Amino acid sequence: MLGEDIFGTGFNFDIDLRLGAGAFVCGEETALMTSIEGNRGEPRPRPPFPAQKGLFGKPTILNNVETYANIPQIILNGPQWFADMGTEKSKGTKVFALGGKIKNTGLVEIPMGTTLREVVEEIGGGIPDGKKFKAAQTGGPSGGCIPIEHYDIPIDYDNLINIGSMMGSGGLIVMDEDNCMVDIAKFFLEFTVEESCGKCTPCRIGTKRLYEILEKITKGQGTMEDLDTLEELCYHIKDNSLCGLGQTAPNPVLSTLKYFKDEYISHVVDKKCPSGVCKALLSYVIDADKCKGCTLCARVCPNGAIEGKVKEIHLIHQSKCIKCGACMEKCRFGAISKQ
Repeated sequence: MLGEDIFGTGFNFDIDLRLGAGAFVCGEETALMTSIEGNRGEPRPRPPFPAQKGLFGKPTILNNVETYANIPQIILNGPQWFADMGTEKSKGTKVFALGGKIKNTGLVEIPMGTTLREVVEEIGGGIPDGKKFKAAQTGGPSGGCIPIEHYDIPIDYDNLINIGSMMGSGGLIVMDEDNCMVDIAKFFLEFTVEESCGKCTPCRIGTKRLYEILEKITKGQGTMEDLDTLEELCYHIKDNSLCGLGQTAPNPVLSTLKYFKDEYISHVVDKKCPSGVCKALLSYVIDADKCKGCTLCARVCPNGAIEGKVKEIHLIHQSKCIKCGACMEKCRFGAISKQ
């Protein structure tokens, strides 16, 4: 019910819609209020909390639209109806944006307590091309990666936090065996580095240093000491950042370090990317037993890295190879592989 003097009660209620510019940091409540007030979207220290002093200095409650959307149904159906769904501490349903390596992408609404396996295999239709489930990342760019050992975990707020992830905005990205978890951590860090408002040093500088170490590791230049520094820096950023962006930004790194440390060690010690994703650590080679000397690979190579005559076994010069993969894609005999 909107307008002035609603039902003759003298009560006025209007809605004012403001379209933001899409800044990630404005998902944090105090940064959102600062932005609505016409200032640069930056968080502010608490206390005072928004319920005491919020938008334009007045007491303010902030919730996602998803939360408010539950209220009419609770009023219509009663609180017990809502409480009967979900788990003991996480009632009702949750909307997820399902994406990544999965057949059915899109928005799904599930009761709290539904397992990750049910979401991926029954609702999402499983992983395409017969690939194996490797991990799922929940909570948006600041969420953690959930490994297959927690595939049957009931999804609710407490369970996700206990395993190093979070509910967040309800993003759920599925990854298969072809994903490199070090590269995944770097991908999400790159986003949070760009979206940091820069107000506090732990987030502004710390996330950038995290990204630089991850980039060093994916280039095959990392050391075991870097892994220790990476973890130490993560906790420093979490403990000292002003708002939720910095406090949760290290989650992708910490969760992949916890559950996929063998991949980090492989990058650092063996100088290999087990998933064949990190280009600097890849080598394309030709199998002499399968090569027919058709010259197609040499013709598509953009850097002239492949040598060989017609009907002779070809050779890839690693010093010239830019690791674009065009040769492997075009080879009709499966003679080229990446190692």
